[in-house]
Amino acid sequence: MRKRELKNIEWSVGIIAIILCIIGLVALFSATQEAEYDEFNKQCIWLVVSLIIAIAVLLIDYQSIVRISPIFYGAFILLLIAVLFTTPVNGATSWFDIGFFSFQPGEFAKVFVILFLAYAITKIQEKDKTSINKPLKLLMILAIVIVPVLLIMKQPDYGTAAAFIIATIFMLITAGIDKKYILGAVILVVVSVPLIYNFILPEHAKKRIDIFLNPESDPRGSGYNIIQSKLAIGAGGLTGMGLLKGNQTQLGFLYPKTTDFIYAVIGEEMGFVIGCTVIILYVLLITKCLYVAKTAKDEAGSIIVSGITGIFIFHIIENIGMVMGLLPITGVPLPFISYGGSSLITNFICIALILNISSKRQKTIFVK
Repeated sequence: MRKRELKNIEWSVGIIAIILCIIGLVALFSATQEAEYDEFNKQCIWLVVSLIIAIAVLLIDYQSIVRISPIFYGAFILLLIAVLFTTPVNGATSWFDIGFFSFQPGEFAKVFVILFLAYAITKIQEKDKTSINKPLKLLMILAIVIVPVLLIMKQPDYGTAAAFIIATIFMLITAGIDKKYILGAVILVVVSVPLIYNFILPEHAKKRIDIFLNPESDPRGSGYNIIQSKLAIGAGGLTGMGLLKGNQTQLGFLYPKTTDFIYAVIGEEMGFVIGCTVIILYVLLITKCLYVAKTAKDEAGSIIVSGITGIFIFHIIENIGMVMGLLPITGVPLPFISYGGSSLITNFICIALILNISSKRQKTIFVK
């Protein structure tokens, strides 16, 4: 990488990600003391692996990665089909269990679907920027996303499927989709939500929505986790109860405290101050990502960063929202903080792509 490119890199994006990881590791250290810090130790290993992979991605020109994205897209479609035949874990067939590492293809597929989608959009727009608004072309683009979304819903993993949809919306808006399609999509969602709830969603998914609306209706069953999460956050106060001292965290009432409800651990043991700091860091991360998307060298770079930003926004809002009881529980991890090798590696690949794209920007020269 040339010296000029190193100067162009939006290093603040990577720095924020590292700070969030450190906060996550502190929370994991406290949350895993009764398990002899097993998940904490593994997360430290995954962080090192993630950084090595991120450096490798940073050193490869993102345009080269985009060109070979159709191959990776096809490979991950096959993996998403194969994972459906694995043994269910907590009712979902989302993981390949490879001894030390549980590989979740749906997480990695986010990256390669975004890359392939950017590749397809730029190819379609090569001769005519408005061609994306032609119904047939738009359907071709949507088909790229629909296939993995349907496979992931089959697992079932509705949270990850929703992340794909949000990323696609961000990418299409960046690519210049006509507002009439956006308005049409909004109307379609409003009309289809009650139909999906009554005729498509399985019973366990309906129950999650019902419990979200009224968790006290089943306080010892489906509403238990969200009630304990809100109790944990409320007990934390301004500065928290202290590491290794949270009642809900340390007495086993909060579950799963290392993944879905890690933010509740932060709220209980580190308090409102650190909880707000995490949110501020996420806001800064999203702001920086949007700036990179705006200043990217080409359309492909801008579309890729927009898609990644969409995924980050969805995960952040959904996870923190569900922990606070503001959104239904979907099992979506909190970026850089929740325990999980697949999630952490995927997030750092995304960060590396953003840094890669930012390095190719042309700095504006002002003439007096």
